[in-house]
Amino acid sequence: MADENTANGTAQAAPQVRMQILAQYIRDLSFENAVATKGAPQGEVQPEITVQVSLDARKRAGDNQYEVISKFRVTSTNKGDNSTLFLAELDYGGVFLIEGVPEDQMHPFLMIECPRMLFPFVRRIISDVTRDGGFPPFNMDPVDFVALYRQELARRAQAQAGAPADQRLS
Repeated sequence: MADENTANGTAQAAPQVRMQILAQYIRDLSFENAVATKGAPQGEVQPEITVQVSLDARKRAGDNQYEVISKFRVTSTNKGDNSTLFLAELDYGGVFLIEGVPEDQMHPFLMIECPRMLFPFVRRIISDVTRDGGFPPFNMDPVDFVALYRQELARRAQAQAGAPADQRLS
């Protein structure tokens, strides 16, 4: 069977992975509407939106409990004059109970699977905040947390190898 390993002719069941979200919360949220303070840009407005994502995780005091924070920075600028239209920043956290994940796989699990579970909530908050801020709702495209994790590993490996900081692997 797919979930059984054979060692010395004896079938052993693979450990069962269990993940439960114990809590979710907004740790920090800000929205700056630059158009309201500066006035509407002159001429045609062509918004360009960039999204920056960073992740952080730590072990909590409880058994098998971890806190994962997803940080999103969404900036909308006008292509014409490169002026900022809005800036939204959200730090969204989750507390997870995780069992059955081998220690050597815990870091990727925390940085990929946990943010993946939180993302729909982050997407909804950003959409609501931009709409309530006077702009069309911004519905973020799904984030590829696997690619993000690999990029971070490559960046750290390059930094440890002594490569200049301005050279990045894509």
